[in-house]
Amino acid sequence: MPTLERHGDVAVLDLGDGENRFHPDWIGSVNAALDELEKADGPRALVTTATGRFYSNGLDLDWLFAHAEQHQDYVDSVHRLLARMLTLPLVTVAALQGHVFAAGAMFSLAHDFRVMRADRGFWCLPEADIHIPFTEGMSALIQSRLTPQTAHEAMVTARRYGGTAAATAGIVDQAVGEDSVRSTAIEIAEAQAGKAGDTLGTIKARMYAAVVAALHGHG
Repeated sequence: MPTLERHGDVAVLDLGDGENRFHPDWIGSVNAALDELEKADGPRALVTTATGRFYSNGLDLDWLFAHAEQHQDYVDSVHRLLARMLTLPLVTVAALQGHVFAAGAMFSLAHDFRVMRADRGFWCLPEADIHIPFTEGMSALIQSRLTPQTAHEAMVTARRYGGTAAATAGIVDQAVGEDSVRSTAIEIAEAQAGKAGDTLGTIKARMYAAVVAALHGHG
């Protein structure tokens, strides 16, 4: 399960050491960590990362298929988390140390910045291959954070981007060595920690108002 620890003005949220799929309990833990950060005072920023082969492998399809009657509530909870991350009133950096797939990739896009390991791991939106269409809210999020050409390629072809290719495509801001992923993300976050607060939250909320509206709908 996710764990939160502080490094000065930067909070590091480790998403876990497995596939870090969006199980309802996992979503609840991430939201609890964000609650703690939002209640804090003073300079602060957030880095999310994970331990092991995966940053996040997306929706927990096993849980979802076993609880089909809760499908809409589950999707709504994922949408709310994406919208919350997108408009969090502090700077967020995703440190992508491993594979980033599907809703996990969308979660990374909801951060302000992304740092990815250059030599191993893929960032991918596999929905075209697994025959699960994007919701309207998810489509809006992806298209708001990527260039039209990159969004089209990523969504239509399900391309797997390595770190260097992801940086070239503008999906991530930097691709670095394995040992530098977390430290680089913390350095970026630390430099922006003084911006936390209501003003930044308002800027983000207005910038992404249409995306948030789509995520709060029932697409």
